Amino acid sequence: WRAGYLKPDENKKSKHKTAVKKKTLNPEFNEYKPTPGEFCYDIKYADLTKKTLEVTVWDYDIGKSNDFIGGVSLGINANGERLKHWFDCLKNKDKKIERWHTLTNELPGALND
Repeated sequence: WRAGYLKPDENKKSKHKTAVKKKTLNPEFNEYKPTPGEFCYDIKYADLTKKTLEVTVWDYDIGKSNDFIGGVSLGINANGERLKHWFDCLKNKDKKIERWHTLTNELPGALND
């Protein structure tokens, strides 16, 4: 399954979780909310500059702890293409800016906030 968070998240209400994709370590997510693979957050544009979007992918095992597959963070503290994507989103208010990002094997630190 995949989880998305908009951090900081004091009220723990930003988590979006997809359905479990069974028997694969290379899942494809085509959630229909509101379009395939898309999350929506109701947030003021001015507040978005202070946020970080974290997406993590996990291997769900029944009766065992879940295994972290990878993750990606987009926000002001990102670097390279992830930072460029974040700035492009901020510059193009109300437009969809889509990019592919490679997952890293580091669990985003802000997840435990």
